Amino acid sequence: MDLPQLLLVGLVLLLGVVGVLVPGVPGTWLVWAGLMWWALHERATAAWTVLVAATALLLVVQVVKWLLPPRRLRGVGVTSLMAVYAGAGAVLGFVLVPVLGAVPGFVGGIYLCERRRLGTHGEAWASVRAVMRAVGTSVLVELFACLLVVGAWLGTVMAGV
Repeated sequence: MDLPQLLLVGLVLLLGVVGVLVPGVPGTWLVWAGLMWWALHERATAAWTVLVAATALLLVVQVVKWLLPPRRLRGVGVTSLMAVYAGAGAVLGFVLVPVLGAVPGFVGGIYLCERRRLGTHGEAWASVRAVMRAVGTSVLVELFACLLVVGAWLGTVMAGV
């Protein structure tokens, strides 16, 4: 696969990761579709292995997401800006501390947004706890899985497959 196509696949994967944070956008499926596009063009064993593993992981995540308690977004004051902060924090955390950094980055993004909005540490932390109970678990599970898939794709591409 040539560089322009790899960049387009990377863009689709990035849109998928961002789409996980936006209600109504099928972020997980965009990640899977980008990976499928790449595997179909690569036709290498490593590419197909990544695709099969990612498919299994993303299907399990869909089941887990539906088994988690329902989200109560409006009751805790979740805004679009908060989703942007949380997503940026998760991606930054994932880059700074590969894989494991997504969790503290996600929480840190929510905290930063609430600290700017509310002003004090105590109020911001209370708000973070309420948000995490309402939305954090299901979104974080899906975001973490998509970041793992993107990381596996990036690692395979960098290895030269």
